[in-house]
Amino acid sequence: MNPLLAAGTTATEGNDVKVPVDGAQLDAYFSRPAGSAAVPGVVVIHENRGLVPYLRDVVDGLASNGYMAVAPDLLTREGGTASIEDVPPILSEIPRERLTADALAAISFLQGQGATKIGIMGFCFGGGVTWRALIACPDIAAAVPFYGSNPPLEGVANITAAVHACYGALDERVNAGIDDMMAALAAADVTHEHKVYEGAGHAFHNHTNEARYHEPAATQAWADTLGWFAKYLA
Repeated sequence: MNPLLAAGTTATEGNDVKVPVDGAQLDAYFSRPAGSAAVPGVVVIHENRGLVPYLRDVVDGLASNGYMAVAPDLLTREGGTASIEDVPPILSEIPRERLTADALAAISFLQGQGATKIGIMGFCFGGGVTWRALIACPDIAAAVPFYGSNPPLEGVANITAAVHACYGALDERVNAGIDDMMAALAAADVTHEHKVYEGAGHAFHNHTNEARYHEPAATQAWADTLGWFAKYLA
């Protein structure tokens, strides 16, 4: 069961698609409200486990709340998530510039589907990609990076989106960068806020990961995410 559908009231239409990028075609999962025309769109960037069922649940959860959403498989060129036994080392070898370009291609895909505004969110590894996409793309209106590592701080002044950053209180490694990130956003006059969810560690939002999932924090973070997108995308 997908707990991310609990807050939604809209029927969804989801299917596998191809996202064009630099002469290639990224595998991706796309979902939208059933029968919808022009609605806001959200790019969803996966964890360091690739495009797993959890990410499809996030995409469907967004669609059930009135957004079109797409999650690209950033391992498509390597054969796709399903074909790789140990995903994290492979992802770590991919140049950050390529990952950013793939995120931007997903944005272009949503624009081609008629998205009225663009949002982006990502988890863990995907949170870091989200930060870099924010620096690279002025078309993003709102973003919610979950426990993502900081981008090069000198680029933060390029961010034009409204950002809500989510962190788990027990995630010491990622949290070490919070103060620097928030200071850079404030110095650049970026609309932003961040929240540290008590009792939660890294990857606390992933309901398919029994070892890391923290239901109270995940439920609140999802509500906060939907509230942020409602404010800055709707």
